[in-house]
Amino acid sequence: MQAAGVPVLDVTVPVHNEERDLEPCVRRLHEHLARTFPYGFRITIADNASTDSTPLIASALADDLPEVRAFRLEEKGRGRALRTVWSASDAPVLAYMDVDLSTDLNALLPLVAPLISGHSDLAIGSRLARSSRVVRGAKREFISRTYNLILRGSLAARFSDAQCGFKAIRRDVAQRLLPMVEDSGWFFDTEMLVLAERAGLRIHEVPVDWVDDPASTVHIVSTAMDDLKGVWRVGRALAVGALPLDRLSRPFGDDPRDRQLPGVPGGLARQLVGFCVVGALSTLFYLALYALARTAMNPQLANVTALLVSAIANTSANRRLTFGVRGRDRAVRHQAQGLAVFAIGLALTSGSLAALDAAHANAAHSTEVAVLIAANLAATVLRFLLFRAWVFPDRANAPGGATCPTLATGGVTPQAASSHPHPKGDAR
Repeated sequence: MQAAGVPVLDVTVPVHNEERDLEPCVRRLHEHLARTFPYGFRITIADNASTDSTPLIASALADDLPEVRAFRLEEKGRGRALRTVWSASDAPVLAYMDVDLSTDLNALLPLVAPLISGHSDLAIGSRLARSSRVVRGAKREFISRTYNLILRGSLAARFSDAQCGFKAIRRDVAQRLLPMVEDSGWFFDTEMLVLAERAGLRIHEVPVDWVDDPASTVHIVSTAMDDLKGVWRVGRALAVGALPLDRLSRPFGDDPRDRQLPGVPGGLARQLVGFCVVGALSTLFYLALYALARTAMNPQLANVTALLVSAIANTSANRRLTFGVRGRDRAVRHQAQGLAVFAIGLALTSGSLAALDAAHANAAHSTEVAVLIAANLAATVLRFLLFRAWVFPDRANAPGGATCPTLATGGVTPQAASSHPHPKGDAR
């Protein structure tokens, strides 16, 4: 890519009325990258509606430093600035950092290295990791930790630090992920990470050294309120299945589940594993329901009740986990088809009970259970075949059950990254 004049890394610095910090920040960042980063790079100043001399300083830096460019937006919003610049960038790895450079720049290369190699999809700096060294006031420390606890409790987030201004993403991932992120302000980071995590993308975390900037212009209270509103909006959308996360459900790059096995249709191996896990849990659930219902019902009625409830749960679990279908689209149809499959299973299990009763009128309860287990195993095999060929046929042949085509490997290969005779290219 360097041979074609495309930098491997594009670092965005979003600014709004930062005439005091902009020039020293950009020059320090440029010097650090030119000295330590082994590939070509670019620094993009994303000015969002500054009213002071920030645009003039940005233009002067772009004229003075070949690797720096200035980008002007007429509306405020850090998220809006990042979305605009990242969407237009041609670099395979995109990053951003705050203009105050509170984060130690020595963490930059560890941040982007897993993205360059293709191992991870996103990377974030964490001030809350055990090995991080952080200097900041008690107020900001309390707010930061409280916010991340709220994310863990409400959105089941597992990443440790949502708001550290030190993140990176692969461009192929950003092309699919950014259109789903609605926020254009400070909640942009959190929403992006939550959607990525829910879709199963790989997020790499780097402990950082971070020193608070006492002159920061961030309004803590208003930002916190906007973030809480964003948490509510995203949580509600996730709860009702309104987000098309199936577009992101496949990892970007080489995934062992994508490899073809001789004589095995694409995606079958992963679907078999998922279906077996769901089937085992469904069988245990069915047996528990049957044992409970058998205390008050005859065997046939207890079997129908237990099988009906477990069949609805089984269809829902396989719909989402095995065949990767999310959202409400065709959910009722899938359940109706699942009930048809249930009817076949009912015929097998009920028939086995009838056969047992004909052979031994007073068979022991343990014998009933053993016969039902065998009948359910046969019904499970048939259920998988019907699910794959009839209930979810549109997802049966896609790798991992995804409807959208998987992107080619987005990581920068060593050959591509080192194709230029000089690793830094024209970075100096």
